[in-house]
Amino acid sequence: MIEVQHIYKSFEGATVLQDINTSFEQGKTNLIIGQSGSGKTVLMKCCIGLYDVDEGNILFNDREFAHLAEKKRQQIRQEMGVLFQGGALFDSFNVEENIMFPLNMFTNMSPKEKKERVNFVLEHVDLAGTNRKFPSELSGGMLKRVAIARAISLIPKYLFADEPNSGLDPKTAERIDGLLSDLTKKFNMTTVINTHDMNSVLQIGEKISFINKGKLWWEGNNKEVLKTDNEELNEFIFATALTRRIKE
Repeated sequence: MIEVQHIYKSFEGATVLQDINTSFEQGKTNLIIGQSGSGKTVLMKCCIGLYDVDEGNILFNDREFAHLAEKKRQQIRQEMGVLFQGGALFDSFNVEENIMFPLNMFTNMSPKEKKERVNFVLEHVDLAGTNRKFPSELSGGMLKRVAIARAISLIPKYLFADEPNSGLDPKTAERIDGLLSDLTKKFNMTTVINTHDMNSVLQIGEKISFINKGKLWWEGNNKEVLKTDNEELNEFIFATALTRRIKE
């Protein structure tokens, strides 16, 4: 579990996050949603330590993280997997080399153990046998799955995914959602997904945190999100013709 305790974050005097107090539950897909500029990406970056908070704290299974010195953060960071929005694969590395990158950085595994781990995670994202392919040879959906394989290569306790469906067609996006949900359950991870994809919200939103104007505006799950009387959340949820049709 990750606990976010009353955190504040400002940039050049402008408050971006104000008194965010929530938790992300183990074994569940925890979604952060909100409009562009709402602060949801800043919240995720605070959780993984890319931004320091101004006030408050972040705990990983009761271990303080937000105010630790950089060197002391490394132990918790090694328990994180991060899926960046664009995948962030190295174009000059093949699939195997991309997935091995965090293994080389953070483990003392033997070459044989690393190869076994690569094959293990590739099987879990349904890409067995693609070890020698380069990113330029893969489709958008395959690139996302390689990025997921790299993110879980250390078998993390905590998985963060920033807009994992960005740029994907609806069918592929649904497959990525299902994969993230399945992996969360299989490895009992605390998964935090930053998204504006309403299909993701409705399909895998086991816990949903709606950020609005830098504040935690609403929390619930995908069974409750369409039934709330929260005006700002409804404006966000039913902003498209498709979701308005669902409401009707």
